[in-house]
Amino acid sequence: MKQSSGQTAASDAAPQSLLARAVTSGTIGGLAAAAAASLAGKREDGSYAAPLNATSHIIWGDEAARQDQPSLKYTLTGFLLNHASAIFWALFYEKLLGKGEKRQSWHHPENWNESARPQQATPARTEAAILKPILDSAAVTAGAYLIDYHLIPQRFTPGFEKRLSGKSLAAVFVALATGLAARDMMQAAKARRDQA
Repeated sequence: MKQSSGQTAASDAAPQSLLARAVTSGTIGGLAAAAAASLAGKREDGSYAAPLNATSHIIWGDEAARQDQPSLKYTLTGFLLNHASAIFWALFYEKLLGKGEKRQSWHHPENWNESARPQQATPARTEAAILKPILDSAAVTAGAYLIDYHLIPQRFTPGFEKRLSGKSLAAVFVALATGLAARDMMQAAKARRDQA
């Protein structure tokens, strides 16, 4: 059976799965958190690798937190654990934020021969579209902090606390929150520019 061009366009614009969106936002958030931790490690301990090495304490024990040099054993393991954790938290962020491309409100016509189209953006809708990712990522990262540092056994904490000050740890969580929301904030900002 032949698909109409309207059906083809609709299937091409199908929303991404929750997991695909979480991998994207989690990757951005994980890279941002790793960068913030590494920069803080260099400033506080003279080692970019030390905070990521400390994260690998989940597998290698407390010995990992004492490592300053980059290595496959400690740094790569720590980076991968941090990255997996960021994708895990991104699942909550994406679920909280909504359904991918379906996040946009659509006008469904009453006339059968008129195609569906995005609702006209209003200043209030555009402001809400920018604010929602920020609030949702802040809520998720606050939950991540609470669970990671107050509810789970110490062996499974992120490990950054073993090498970074509280101030730097806060910067890592801010970087994670910013990374989680970055794509959605850029899309909302683009929609705002297009509206102007």
